[in-house]
Amino acid sequence: MNAPRFALVPVQGHEIHVTEWGDPGQPGLVLWHGLARTGRDFDELAEALSEAFFVLCPDTIGRGMSSWAKTPEVEYSIAHYAAIATGLLDHYGLARVAWLGTSMGGMIGMRLASGPHADRLRCLILNDIGPEIPTAAIDRILAYVGDLPSFANVSEGEAWLREAYLPFGPASDVYWRRMALTSVRRRESGDLTLHYDPKIVVQFTASPDEVQVWERYARIKVPTHIFRGGKSDLLTAGIAARMQQSGPKPGLTVLGDCGHAPSLTRPDDIARVRQVLRDLL
Repeated sequence: MNAPRFALVPVQGHEIHVTEWGDPGQPGLVLWHGLARTGRDFDELAEALSEAFFVLCPDTIGRGMSSWAKTPEVEYSIAHYAAIATGLLDHYGLARVAWLGTSMGGMIGMRLASGPHADRLRCLILNDIGPEIPTAAIDRILAYVGDLPSFANVSEGEAWLREAYLPFGPASDVYWRRMALTSVRRRESGDLTLHYDPKIVVQFTASPDEVQVWERYARIKVPTHIFRGGKSDLLTAGIAARMQQSGPKPGLTVLGDCGHAPSLTRPDDIARVRQVLRDLL
């Protein structure tokens, strides 16, 4: 069994917490999480893929063990996250990497793949995200991300996470317990809350242009594949179909028993990701 290693990397005036898996001599693979999550969400997938890749799972600023923004309106944006991403690649000496991004992590990947740093990506896997986010889905996300809940103990936090992230799809009890342990922090009052800065949602108001990026998407030439939760309200069937007809014209895998966004932790799902990487690379 491969064990994770943990690094603290200075980038763009921040300290970025990165979970590392595998041999640094192997090809690089970045797994980047969603809006209010952390790099630890990928433990099962990263461990499995570390047989063939050097896997990096960063915590975005404002989440997990990474530092928080001093100017949220500027720093909590896809553009700034992409700058941090390229800084991380430079730190690790990785000229090109494969990229799998869940939700926000996929938005960062699309930003990189459609701009001057496109040559840093060998391939792009988008997990339940596209160049358009329906307003109703944004409203749903803001409803549970914007106001931090309070928990008396970790078990209460786990129960909340199981309910809030039910659309992730079926997952093991081990997964949900780790989700809880890596998702909560203790406040001065002694209770627990979720381990992110509530100001992260400012990206939807300060940078509204970042959620409608069809023009950028059309410029992507990197080999691309989409994973879509069959019940997703964020990457709808219509948006996915339009994506397949433009830009990189990606392949599509639908996980029918998931919503937004598939956790990609089950053995069958991991096997699908592994095969997609083989096909794209």
